[in-house]
Amino acid sequence: MKKLRENPLLLSAVIAIVALVASFWLLNNPRSTLPFLLTLGALLAALLQPIPKWLKVLIGGAILLLVIPAAGFKNSFLFELGIQTGIYAAMALGLNVVVGLAGLLDLGYAAFFAVGAYTWAIFGSPQANEFMPWKIFPLPGEYFYLFMLIAVVVAAITGVVIGSPALRLKGDYLAIVTLGLGEVVRVLANNLDQPINFTNGPQGITPIQRPPIDWFIALLEKFGLQLSRAEAYPLFFYLLVLVIIGIVTLVNIRLDRSRFGRAWIAIREDETAARAMGIPLFPTKLLAFATGASFSGAMGALFAAKQLYVSPESFTLIQSIMILVMVILGGMGSIPGAILGAATVTILNVDLLKSASDYLNDLRNAGFTLDLGFFKYNFANLPNQLEPAKYERMVFGLIMILMMIYRPEGIIPERRHVLEMKEES
Repeated sequence: MKKLRENPLLLSAVIAIVALVASFWLLNNPRSTLPFLLTLGALLAALLQPIPKWLKVLIGGAILLLVIPAAGFKNSFLFELGIQTGIYAAMALGLNVVVGLAGLLDLGYAAFFAVGAYTWAIFGSPQANEFMPWKIFPLPGEYFYLFMLIAVVVAAITGVVIGSPALRLKGDYLAIVTLGLGEVVRVLANNLDQPINFTNGPQGITPIQRPPIDWFIALLEKFGLQLSRAEAYPLFFYLLVLVIIGIVTLVNIRLDRSRFGRAWIAIREDETAARAMGIPLFPTKLLAFATGASFSGAMGALFAAKQLYVSPESFTLIQSIMILVMVILGGMGSIPGAILGAATVTILNVDLLKSASDYLNDLRNAGFTLDLGFFKYNFANLPNQLEPAKYERMVFGLIMILMMIYRPEGIIPERRHVLEMKEES
């Protein structure tokens, strides 16, 4: 592998061939998980390995804009998987600012996701008629883009409100307070149906307006694609998520290289030294909190428009922990690590664990017998409780334990963390 990395031409050829083979395999087998994973692996290799930038753009663009959409028309689940991965990747990048750069443990991050979702859900549905004097709701779908920006601002303000008391604490105390304040937001959403009905309580809000896509359908027709509205929406949301991920990634890169990013890293490494260098601790921490919250708010508005329904059950503590797992798994402080962590956890949760459960159920129902000569087992005797999809928290827990033992810096670690660990060893 080392010799291959030292030969950029050979490395480029190998990655291009793997990407080509994986893409053809996926197009011919769109319902199989393995070619999809291999295609994503080829995309990741192209982005991370030292190959020419034009080739990275070519492979990345071809896979994301041509191969996956083409396979998605044959298997719409691929669009769903891509959209969910993108939503969680953007939120992981937001939490990466808070945890990875500033070193602030936030266990209530899903609260900002809820704030963004309810910002559009309330006004993009008839719900606002319950408390507004003007019975003009729902607002037309065109307002969705405006409310995405409003959700960014509202989530950032919520981050300031939640962060103001919480950030005066450190360590475990900070984690407990953010956990509690995050649950406060969910409980408010669950109970603000009386005396004035703002959120419709545990019943949730539906139907929520989606942005109109007549212009998108007309654009596709110019390229020879005749799609109905139901067929075009998954592709539209998939491409919209890609655009948002690109914007969020660029913002993260700029922040990482800015004086704010350097200030966050200084606070993470040593607060006393940072204060001695003239960095105002509380405002700088609050800025990190608000920045991370704003990314989550934008994806909350997108989530509401896509799902057409929101309820408090979508924004539990488990959501916050899952996003934190994504950041830690990928590598705290690492931008590609956060995206990879989000993709890994989402694919495990949405696809692989459920596929494993379905496969075991098929073997159980068929009465398949595994005969290895020295070992024989009839899968009809397999307990009904043994379904991987039911034990996702245990699986994530085992993954985190193994990561902490064998690769504590994450899959794609931040360079600073690697240097720190080398110094400590």
